[in-house]
Amino acid sequence: MKTLFVHGTIYPLTEQGVRYSAMAVEGEKIAALGSDDEILALQDGNSRIIDLQGKTVLPGFNDSHMHLLGYAAFSENINLAGATSVEEICQRIERYREQNQIPKGQWIVGRGWNQDYFVRPEFPTKDQLDRVCPDHPVMMTRACGHAMVCNSKALELSGVTAKTPQVEGGLFEIGEDGTPNGVFREAAMELISSHIPAPTVEQLKRRILFAQQRLFESGITSVQTDDFGSAGSPKQYEKVLEAYRQLEQEGLLKLRVCEQCNLSQEKYLRDFLSKGYHLHRGGGRFRLGPLKILADGSLGARTALLRQPYADDPTTRGIAYYTPDELESYIALAHENGMQVIVHCIGDGMMEQTMDILERVTQRMPREDCRHGIVHCQITDLPLLRRFARQQLLAYIQPIFLHYDLHIVEQRVGKSLAATSYNWKTLVESGVHCSIGSDCPVESFAPLPNLYCAVTRQDLEGYPAQGFYPQQRLSVWEAFRCFTAEGAYATFEEKEKGLLLPGMAADLVMLSDDPFRCDRDPRQIKEISVEMTVCAGELVYQR
Repeated sequence: MKTLFVHGTIYPLTEQGVRYSAMAVEGEKIAALGSDDEILALQDGNSRIIDLQGKTVLPGFNDSHMHLLGYAAFSENINLAGATSVEEICQRIERYREQNQIPKGQWIVGRGWNQDYFVRPEFPTKDQLDRVCPDHPVMMTRACGHAMVCNSKALELSGVTAKTPQVEGGLFEIGEDGTPNGVFREAAMELISSHIPAPTVEQLKRRILFAQQRLFESGITSVQTDDFGSAGSPKQYEKVLEAYRQLEQEGLLKLRVCEQCNLSQEKYLRDFLSKGYHLHRGGGRFRLGPLKILADGSLGARTALLRQPYADDPTTRGIAYYTPDELESYIALAHENGMQVIVHCIGDGMMEQTMDILERVTQRMPREDCRHGIVHCQITDLPLLRRFARQQLLAYIQPIFLHYDLHIVEQRVGKSLAATSYNWKTLVESGVHCSIGSDCPVESFAPLPNLYCAVTRQDLEGYPAQGFYPQQRLSVWEAFRCFTAEGAYATFEEKEKGLLLPGMAADLVMLSDDPFRCDRDPRQIKEISVEMTVCAGELVYQR
């Protein structure tokens, strides 16, 4: 059946300024673009006509890095976003326990606190959680996902004591009494989280479907998602694959999903390779993508690996998950088996180390069109920025991070380094393929606020008035391309989706207003709403 969209403003995003008033979709593909008369002339007895009523249509958004299952799990548990004190965290835990009548001994889990938003910027500790919840194991994860706090019951069930060896690539704190105080960072968090009951395949399926609908409501038709840890541990990655596989076979998976395969250890990658997953990546709504490596931490938790000590805490440079030799061996194994590799690097120290390794590995084992990349790529200097283009590395950026980070980055790394960080304009103008994502649930996956941050370099309240290093603003055109066409390029699908052209996927979003008319006041972008979402020619959301 043909669907004819008429009386709209349709931007294919092929060239600036190019637009059409109408488009024909046949099956899952775009059939034609043109004037209203040209497209209406294609109708037949089975055609459906959708009047866009002057609204703006763009390619569907493609979130290039998020945690779909992490978001869905977060939505089921305690939301600690916006808490302004440790006391408020405790109140939310107590209220959740009572409202849900959680039986004694059952885990209580939450996420979203950020000590930088507290009246007193301090991490919670086990003692504070014990006062409100002594009989339940409790784990509350920081917003970034790189630090958490648990109570004494969780420590007891997990068997963690002062005698427990520290974990390479992580750290748990020891309190003044000589015992763990409940604060865990990076790889050490698994000492606690591994004891939380893992979800079943059916639970994972329900979570995927929940997230899918929320994403469609935001105009997102494709995601690149790091999910394997949501199965309980990376070694259970096949449970995640099975959940997606079943949903696709049942015809329930409508969203286009590319899995960023975070296997955490080389031994799990070897298992993955031995089963041939790197050779049979799928091609329907679910496909396997790059090896995703979590190499350092976050800026907010001071675990991102810097070359120099933190300006506001000279006792630390951050945390590396792997030794340089381990990281090189891990990357080399994936590269020699034909896998794309993307590495989480927030600190300049980890970015430099990763770029050095990628350069050595690709020179030792040359391969065309690898499309290796850096996820987050936040703290950079000019030499690091130049290396993206020289090494043909993809940049996976999250402009929404500025909402929080612009308030702390100068304190964390100093003004000089902050001035060359989050330098998206420099990357785009040097020809680097930059794709936009959200890192949800670290931040919301809503595309319009994310795009607003990209083009204003302000937080969501409009601070600072002139923008944070405003010369690094993206144009509206650049930002929307990064959230559509560049996302498709990151998954080798630039000939299949990301633009509105005949023969390409009929993935599109209709907006309440035209963002390209917001150039004079780009702050209006975050007020635009999603009116309709179409994925593979199917209407999957209408406001």
